[in-house]
Parts: sequence; structure tokens; C-alpha cells
Amino acid sequence: MQNGAFDPIELPAAVWEQEQTREILRERDIAGLFALAVKYGASQVRIGTATGLGQPRVNAILRGNGTIKELAVIERIASGLRLPDHARMLLGLAPLDIASPTGDHDDEHEEQTTELINRLDAAAVVDPTTVMILRTDTNNLRLLDRRLGGPAIADKMHAQMAQIQRAHRHAIRPGLRAQLAHLLAETASLAGWQAINTLALNDAWTHYERAKAAAYEADDAALLAYVSGEQAYVLMELGRPAEATELQQHVHEQHGGHVLARLRTWLSAAEAEAAAILGDETTCRTALDQAAALLPDGDGDPEMPYLSINAHHIARWRGNCLVRFGDPDTAEDLRSALAGMDGTYNRAESGVRCDLGHALLAVGDPEAAQPHIQRAQQLATMTGSRRQRRRIDELSKAVNRALGR
Repeated sequence: MQNGAFDPIELPAAVWEQEQTREILRERDIAGLFALAVKYGASQVRIGTATGLGQPRVNAILRGNGTIKELAVIERIASGLRLPDHARMLLGLAPLDIASPTGDHDDEHEEQTTELINRLDAAAVVDPTTVMILRTDTNNLRLLDRRLGGPAIADKMHAQMAQIQRAHRHAIRPGLRAQLAHLLAETASLAGWQAINTLALNDAWTHYERAKAAAYEADDAALLAYVSGEQAYVLMELGRPAEATELQQHVHEQHGGHVLARLRTWLSAAEAEAAAILGDETTCRTALDQAAALLPDGDGDPEMPYLSINAHHIARWRGNCLVRFGDPDTAEDLRSALAGMDGTYNRAESGVRCDLGHALLAVGDPEAAQPHIQRAQQLATMTGSRRQRRRIDELSKAVNRALGR
């Protein structure tokens, strides 16, 4: 195999027959595809030249800091890595050999048929007990995410998503397929929230689109409302709060009368946050009051394991929103929220301390703000929340200026 930057890349034919490679192609895992090329002797420079991406972008993708969604770019990658036709089709591209309607030869047709039969057979052994185990795994990942953050469990999340998707895609029995669709929506929504916190916003949007489609199939109005409401946070992070507010209000109006009070509470609080970012204090306060009035007892409902919200969470939301308007009661709301933290919501605690630091800074007490901002920074670093670190960096600079440093 030649190693010049302009030499063609050609992986051994057997590589494309391996199940691991097939899964990489089906998932459009470009980082995994590049890693295969590197494994078989291609340098990053060589890959960058062959695909037209350049070495820096190839390096970023291999390190998990970049994604490829554009079909034209994926086509360039397939051509640069010289994918055979059956590999191209797994990647979702048309074959180059158009001698037959699919570009395949008879043996390739037979191989695909055998593969489909195997996948249907594998999905057939999935039963309600299996779904329960998968649901437990997703819930455990949710708990780990609260403590450790998305980057620490990224590999486990990827494996869980792939396993649920495989089972759902080839499930035949309607009742079981609906259960898998529900679980897929929950898991994809969790992946979307993790992507928001790392500011991988395109990935987040894709996860929520997958979650909404699965929630539609599961015919669960509450789950659909929740994942649609969370998707609005992508718009907020993109600097489009007006569209986020419009989406939140639409979701609330469409589903608010058909879901449990705890979810209506969450929808109102999320609407308040979007209105606060937009600078609409009246709408924000109205939504916060509505959230407080709707809040039921307890922390969660068995029907909605993906949603946990109580009085301390509402205090956190109130503080986060009203600090933007200089409300003098903000610090007390945030102290109340902080007192209710049980040590399992590390990323959320980072946000509360960040808001509390902001509130204390706003009333002219930078010395009291500093330890909260420092602790927020530690927690944001531990959980890999780039979203929080961006805010914390700005506040740290403001505190240093106020202290004359």
C-alpha cells in the first residue's frame, strides 16, 4: 500500500464484509470510516486529500469534534475511500455500477437477502422482558448523565442507541414495535440533550427529529410534547429565541390539555425560559406562575421516567429566568434551588451556581459570587458541558473586572 498524499486509498476487500464495518456504514459514522482507513495505512493528510476535506477537518472528525451530514460531502468521502457499491448503498448512496436496477450482482442480492433475514430473526427474539432490560439501561444512562455528563458515557449511549434502533427497525409485531418506538424516542431525546450541552447543535436537532418520529409511532402525546419542547432549546442555543417561544407555545397549546400536570408544569417553565431569553418579561412571569400553580406533589410520575421536576426545580427555573430582568428576589430563589440539590444533578447544579453568581454580581457582591462561579466551572468541566462553560467564562471575566483584577 502506497503512502503518498495523492496515492489512491484502497482498503482490503474483506474489510467491507465485516459486520462492524457494515454498522459503521449504516450509521453514517464518518469518524469510524476514517479510523478504518487509518488502521489500514492511510494518513490523515492522505484521507484529507482524497476526500477534499483537508487534514485539519479529518483530524477533528477523528477526535469526535466534527460531523458530516451533507450528502455531497458524503459522496466525496465514499469516492475518496473507494467504497465498493454494496458499501456505498449501506451508506445511503447510489451504486456506481448501474448495469442492473440496483447496481448489484446476483451474489450481492443474495447476500443482502440473507442479511435481512438474519436481522429479522434477531429482532424476533426481542420480547417484553428484553424491552424492559433496555429501558432499565436507558434509565441508568439518564442517571449517569446527570452525574457525569454526556461525554463520559458517549460510547455507552452510542451502543444503546444502535441496539434499540436495530431492534425497532426490524421488529414486526405491532405491540412490541410500539414499545421499542417509545424507548427509542426517550433515548434519542436524552442523546439530544447531551448534544445540546456539548453545543453539537446539528446532532441535537437530528436526535430530536428521530425522537419525534418514534414518539409519533408510539402514539404517545406526552412523549411527543416533551421531545418537541426540548427541541426548542436547540433554537435558543442558536440565538433564535422568538422561534423557540413560538414552538414552545404551539406544543403547549396542542398537547397541554391531554397530558399530566407535571408535564404541563415543565412546558410552562420551558416557555418561560424562552421568553426570558427573548426579553419578554410579561410572558416569562405569566408562564412561571402557571408552572408553579400546576406543579403536583412529588418529584416524578411512573408514566414519565424521563421527566423529574419539583418545587426546587421551579425555583431554579425562576431564578434562571428572572436574573435576566434584575429581579431582587432571584438570589433567594436560586439559594432555595441549591439547597434542594441532592448531589445527583451535577450539570444542573453547575447552572444554578452560575445563575446565583450572576445574581450576586448584579447586586454588587462579586466576592460572594466568585466561589459559586468557581464551583460551577468545576462541575461544568467534570460533566463536559460546553454550554455552561461558555456562560461561566463570561461571568468569570465580569467578576474579575468587578474585583479589579
